[in-house]
Amino acid sequence: MWNDDRALNRAASLALAMASLLIAYGFVFRAAQSEVFAIKEVRIVGDVDHITREQVKAVVAGELRGNFFTMDLAATRDAFEKLSWVRRVEVRRRWPDRLEIDVDEHRPVARWGDEALVNEYGELFEGAVDAVLPVMIGPEGSASLVAETYAAFEVALAPLGRRIAEIRLSDRQAWRLRLDDDTVIELGRDSPLDRLRQFASVFGRSVATLEGAAKHVDLRYANGFAVRVNGLKWSDKRA
Repeated sequence: MWNDDRALNRAASLALAMASLLIAYGFVFRAAQSEVFAIKEVRIVGDVDHITREQVKAVVAGELRGNFFTMDLAATRDAFEKLSWVRRVEVRRRWPDRLEIDVDEHRPVARWGDEALVNEYGELFEGAVDAVLPVMIGPEGSASLVAETYAAFEVALAPLGRRIAEIRLSDRQAWRLRLDDDTVIELGRDSPLDRLRQFASVFGRSVATLEGAAKHVDLRYANGFAVRVNGLKWSDKRA
């Protein structure tokens, strides 16, 4: 080999290329670590109502590490998703020194008992809100089902001009409603939505004609329903 000029030239060229590559790598590595490329701005985008400037500062100071090139975007996303009102986060670099945090906040539609809030996807999250919200109660893991059923029941009740103040699913999968006028409706387990729709369709010529407000409506009968008004029990077999 040492007598082969062509082989020596190839070896020398390869060594030079490797040296140049190592030098370039070292330069890029040092540049990437340089404070010149420090993140100077963190911008929150999206429709944000509950995340405060103080919370953002706390995450930036306590969780973010690295500069524009070395910042771990996944770790940054995870840090912001720890905030109670944050549902989803996307993190993007914006040259030359900005980090853009696109935040999707939870939108509360109900309370889950006195433990948590429920968002529009039927997901539970921790938070505090002063608004009057319906209350949902159910077995563990049933929040999504309760939220979906609540929406369907609300549509069925629309002809009555009433809203649901509380919806409850028992361990035996029986449904119970308390309306905004404190009327309690027992729906049971079998075809609860059909029962509620049927009740709404005959409400005007049955319950609405009674003197006094209905306090309790039991729709668990096969061919009718029962109503209690100020201690009076009355049933309509036509329903």
